[in-house]
Amino acid sequence: MDKAHKKLTIPVKPKKTIGFFEKYLTIWVALGILAGIGLGWLGGNSIQVISSLEIARVNIPVAVLIWLMIYPMMLQIDFTSIKNIGKKPRGVIWTVIINWAIKPFTMAFFAWIFFSKIYAAWIDPAMAGEYIAGAIILGAAPCTAMVFVWSYLTDGDPNYTLVQVSVNDLIILVAFVPIVGLLLGITNITIPYDTLVASVIIFVVVPLVAGVITQRLLIKRRGEEWFKTVFLPKLKPVSIIALLVTLVLLFAFQGQNILNNPLIILLAAVPLVIQTYFIFFLAWFGGRKLKLPHAVCAPASMIGASNFFELAVAVAIALFGLNSPAALVTVVGVLVEVPVMLSLVALANRWKY
Repeated sequence: MDKAHKKLTIPVKPKKTIGFFEKYLTIWVALGILAGIGLGWLGGNSIQVISSLEIARVNIPVAVLIWLMIYPMMLQIDFTSIKNIGKKPRGVIWTVIINWAIKPFTMAFFAWIFFSKIYAAWIDPAMAGEYIAGAIILGAAPCTAMVFVWSYLTDGDPNYTLVQVSVNDLIILVAFVPIVGLLLGITNITIPYDTLVASVIIFVVVPLVAGVITQRLLIKRRGEEWFKTVFLPKLKPVSIIALLVTLVLLFAFQGQNILNNPLIILLAAVPLVIQTYFIFFLAWFGGRKLKLPHAVCAPASMIGASNFFELAVAVAIALFGLNSPAALVTVVGVLVEVPVMLSLVALANRWKY
């Protein structure tokens, strides 16, 4: 009887869950927005002192905070995994096509349709241009960190996801500036290329190099197991906290504008949400046509749908300023991303094949 019972027993697969900080990121962001608006209202003109702390149009306190956001993510990247691309290239190629040949342009299109056409009665053309610019910057920055969470929740292949993310990070170094420059040029926005290039160097190249050096030194001294199971988990909240403090500062400067026009958050969210679902469906069904396995197709779709919002926030601030409509759009992207992505995780799991 016991033997029969043992044969019939099916091990229950533990339910995968998202981490505490990631799970409630939308709530933290909403609280950060409220705190920032309140701080801006209470502080009045005195809050402008922080905005004056700049070098080459880059706000120093915000630059430090954004660096703290991005650096922990760069520690996770293992570029040695790229050598395995040749064994199964289709998933990586599809990820690259979605993120660099399609996504920035569809984001620009949806932003142009909504901000300059549908919203013409509420937003003047000059402001519309900056809102479009923020959306373009957001769309040109594919996700490099949270995608590991989405991959985990959809039973993605963690090693292949690492390859997809690593390739994207390398492409960011060379493609982000030209694509953003091209699309901003189409929208007649004046592009300070020196600031754009400097932003990529400060917020991508420097933390990437620092992350690789730190990773190698710590693994050499303490071992890979300690690095992955002890060091990285302890560092993860640093990125979220830095993001939230940055949002507080952003909304402290945006506070009066938002109080005067509270509808703007909802208006900005609509094209971003539509873009997210559109890219997911395109990547998902395209991956199915390419006969990608679920463990590769799901992360590929998640990478395409989500954004490297830390980089987007940094570049928008550097190009247009802390209290700009462009910076506001990137922050709204943070606000809507987690609940939308969780809905796509549920969809990918329901459609598992």
